[in-house]
Amino acid sequence: MSDWNDKIIAEFRANGGQVGGQFAGAPLLLLHTVGAKSGQPRVHPMMYQKVEGGYAVFASKGGAPTNPDWYHNLLAHPQVQAEIGTSKVELVARVAAGDERDRIWSAQKDAYPGFADYERKSDRQIPVVVLEPVA
Repeated sequence: MSDWNDKIIAEFRANGGQVGGQFAGAPLLLLHTVGAKSGQPRVHPMMYQKVEGGYAVFASKGGAPTNPDWYHNLLAHPQVQAEIGTSKVELVARVAAGDERDRIWSAQKDAYPGFADYERKSDRQIPVVVLEPVA
């Protein structure tokens, strides 16, 4: 997985935030987190959705039974950075709940049906994380 991520990160940075392959044309960001256990910096390429006041990302992990490591990193260290296009922004992460979560998640599944497939594959509720600019 690390080699796959490294290639996407390099392509993203070389092309001003654009990548090809399965992510061609999709909104993609590079999320910078701090490891929950290690304290080490991490970078994770992922799709996002622009939402009022920020961006939403989805802890789908392809429908795996557990949440991705980056999700645990955000819970431990909610102050993050994201590379979006050629900009780097300081953000604070929070987990969406209730109607907000349902609205964002439904829009993501409608726009990218693969997320509905992830939901069908998993017994867990896939977390929706809202990233808001630092005030």
